[in-house]
Amino acid sequence: MAIQKFPLATLQKVRQYIKNTLVLPKSEQHWTWTSSKSADELPEPNSLDALGDLFKFGGVIESQLTSPRPSGHWLVSTLNPGTALAKLPGLKLKPGFRLISYLYRAEVDGAGVVWAIPEAFGTTAQLEKPIAMAGALDQPPKPESALTDFMQAIEGDRSPQSFIIASLLRRELLEIGALGQHRNWSHHRLIDEPPAQVNWQWSTEQPKDLSPKVRLLPDQAAVEFFTCRTVAPIALFRHIDQYLPGQYKANSIDRVVAIAQR
Repeated sequence: MAIQKFPLATLQKVRQYIKNTLVLPKSEQHWTWTSSKSADELPEPNSLDALGDLFKFGGVIESQLTSPRPSGHWLVSTLNPGTALAKLPGLKLKPGFRLISYLYRAEVDGAGVVWAIPEAFGTTAQLEKPIAMAGALDQPPKPESALTDFMQAIEGDRSPQSFIIASLLRRELLEIGALGQHRNWSHHRLIDEPPAQVNWQWSTEQPKDLSPKVRLLPDQAAVEFFTCRTVAPIALFRHIDQYLPGQYKANSIDRVVAIAQR
C-alpha cells in the first residue's frame, strides 16, 4: 500500500483555481438579506488566524443567517461547470458528456444542482423542459439521460493527485449556487494541523497526522484530508473518500472529530 502526502499550500491553490472557474455570472448571484444584520456585523473570518476573534462576539450562529424562505424558482445556469476541468491534472470529462447546472433562487437563499448529460441532450430547450416538472428545493429538475452522479462522467489517469483533486472538485461542484443556509463546503478551510487559537474537544483520539494524503491499493484509492468549519458550531472535520476500480465516483464520509470550546 503506497501513501502519498500533499502540501497544504498546493491543495489550497487547486481549490482556489476550481472556485475561480465556477464563479456564477453576477445576474445569477443576486440575492437580498432580509434577516438580522448580525450576519454583516459578524462576518465569517477570512483566515483561520481570525477564528479566536469570533468567540469575543459569541460566534456567528447559523440560525442568525436564515429566515423563512419564500417560494423560489429553478433556472438553467449559464455557467459551464466543465470548465473547471480544463487545467486540472489527471482528470477530464469522458468523451460525449458535458456538465450542466440548475440554480434555485429565492429571496434570502438559494442552491444549485449539477448533472452530467450526453452532449446530444444539452440544447437549451431540452434543459429547460424539466424545470416545468421541478418542485421546491428538494425536487430539482433532472434533464433527460442525466447520470445519477456527475462524477460518473469523469475519468483520469488514476494517479494519487487525480484522486485528491477529484475529492476537492466534487465538493466545489456540489456547492455551486449555494446561498445562505444552504452553504456548507464554503465554510470549510483546508488544514494540516489544528488551529492553535482555539481549544479543541476531540471526540476521538487526536490524529497525529492531519496532512492531506492518498492511499493507493490495487485498483482502488482512499483520500483523507481535514478541514475546519469556520461558522458555529466551529469544528474540525475528517473527510475520507473511497474510490472503487475504474471510477471517480467516491463513497464519502465527512465526520466531525473535534468541537471548538469557548
